[in-house]
This record gives sequence, structure tokens and C-alpha cells, in this order.
Amino acid sequence: MRRYGLRDDQWDRIAGILPGRQVTAKDNRLFVEAVLYHYRAGIAWRDLPEQFDESIRVHTRYTRWAKSGVGKKLF
Repeated sequence: MRRYGLRDDQWDRIAGILPGRQVTAKDNRLFVEAVLYHYRAGIAWRDLPEQFDESIRVHTRYTRWAKSGVGKKLF
């Protein structure tokens, strides 16, 4: 799945922008990579590989972040 993943330098640029405390945000990178996979592969949320957690949880978190403006901060 590295094809859809982030390089370390890319992750380093955005890690500080993402919400969550250090302990609760451990999986931010995996979550971001799940979102990238979803868009780059052109698949439905429910078709995400299991390595990314339950698809409903990924979609719910994505929706929360979108509503709170995290995407605007990143881009």
C-alpha cells in the first residue's frame, strides 16, 4: 500500500497541523493514508482495506475533520 502512502518528509510537514493530543493522535498518519487511498484508488469508503481500520470509523472521522476545517488548514 506504499503507493498510496505518505513519504516521511510529507508526513513531517503536516503532522503538526492535525488535531488531537499526542497520545490520541497516534493513528493520524494511518488515517490520512486511508483518505489518500480512498481518493487515489477511486473506491467507496466501505472498500478500504482492513489495515486502515473499519471504514465507517474512517469516514466518520473524515466527516468530522472536514466540518471542523482541518482540510483547509492542510491545503
